[in-house]
Amino acid sequence: MTIHLPDKVHKIIKTLTAAGYEAYAVGGCIRDSILGREPNDWDITTSAKPEETKRLFLRTVDTGIRHGTVTVLLDREGFEVTTYRIDGVYEDARHPKEVTFTASLEEDLRRRDFTVNAMAYNEETGLVDIFGGMQDIENRIIRCVGNAEERFTEDALRMLRAVRFSAQLGYRIEDTTKEAIRKLAPNLKLISAERIQAELVKLVVSPHPEYLRTAYETGITKQILPEFDFCMETDQNNPHHCYSVGEHILHSMQETDPDKVLRLGMLFHDIGKPQTLTIDEEGISHNKGHAVVGEKMARRILRRLKFDNDTTDKVTKIVRYHDMEINLVPGNVRRALNRVGEDIFPLLFAVRYADVMAQSDYHREEKLDKLEKLRQLYDEICRNQDCLGLKDLAVTGTDLIVLGMEPGRKIGETLRGLLELVLEEPERNTREELLEICKEKYMRI
Repeated sequence: MTIHLPDKVHKIIKTLTAAGYEAYAVGGCIRDSILGREPNDWDITTSAKPEETKRLFLRTVDTGIRHGTVTVLLDREGFEVTTYRIDGVYEDARHPKEVTFTASLEEDLRRRDFTVNAMAYNEETGLVDIFGGMQDIENRIIRCVGNAEERFTEDALRMLRAVRFSAQLGYRIEDTTKEAIRKLAPNLKLISAERIQAELVKLVVSPHPEYLRTAYETGITKQILPEFDFCMETDQNNPHHCYSVGEHILHSMQETDPDKVLRLGMLFHDIGKPQTLTIDEEGISHNKGHAVVGEKMARRILRRLKFDNDTTDKVTKIVRYHDMEINLVPGNVRRALNRVGEDIFPLLFAVRYADVMAQSDYHREEKLDKLEKLRQLYDEICRNQDCLGLKDLAVTGTDLIVLGMEPGRKIGETLRGLLELVLEEPERNTREELLEICKEKYMRI
């Protein structure tokens, strides 16, 4: 097999081998190259010790020298070059206490997580595949290198990574690897929230977000997202639904583009349903107020997982407003836009479409028709550039003060009153008319 190495990667490998060392491109870049994908980055493994690598290149950075990693800089582009190593005892289910450098490529590959990530390549030797990575690619399998329990005991995050790679590649997890996850999933409590978050996002935006089901089946979500387990275990006896809450969530994620905010919005949009479940006299389940409860839950979860404020705010707004009732008249749509926000409101079309498509076919065409009419009204409002917020009003607080209104709370109340008028009648958003209304309605003695 021939893999095209970028010129800079080729140069680094040639420099190392010309000096008498072994050097290979290794890991995910080889896997992606075999799959015909463009690697995000290129890692290099070598028999050269870190100080030996540094002597061969003009510019290097000691990015992880304790573990044998030096970043080589070529024209301001960095490439991690790591010495062959054997990992020592893992004390925190994530990092080895110490590493030992080795002259054996096989030993270095042996410490890696999955067979598809344990292949190396250079142009002289070709593909080095000691642990059957190519065969597992052909069979579409995620399998640990060596003993799965050992690999997961070394680094508990690998269990979530197994599901993530499975979702990204559309592969199944090999049985013994899956059983090891079931046994050791509680160790994920030892992993930082930031690392959990990074893997969860990659899974959620993958081609198969529904593979989160595997994380549930193997006990992973019980450790990192127990609220989702309750959803998987909550049935929906309602004509509008044909899945449990959790399965509905999984199907809805499949119906959206692989955007982080959208997929997370769908993951959490019904997270409040188990807490709001009621059953009427006819045995029909209802979840009144689940959006409000879900918004608060989603915010707690996103903060627990250390998401940034911008993502948290956008996702929780989607949860809060995903099923907000909007009457199909322009004034109500403008009010909804003002309430939800002009940044989030357009996302609700994708959210509501996904929600409907993950339900039963009960009244589906009617729901989709209503969604399309809402979209048409929204498009018309955008074309007309209607006033949707205080920033769009034809008058400002300064105008009201000049008119003679005392600074203070009344200024804000007046502006909000004018905005409410303009949301209903956008043609009245002129400076002259609003100032006249202000004099007549708000400045009478």
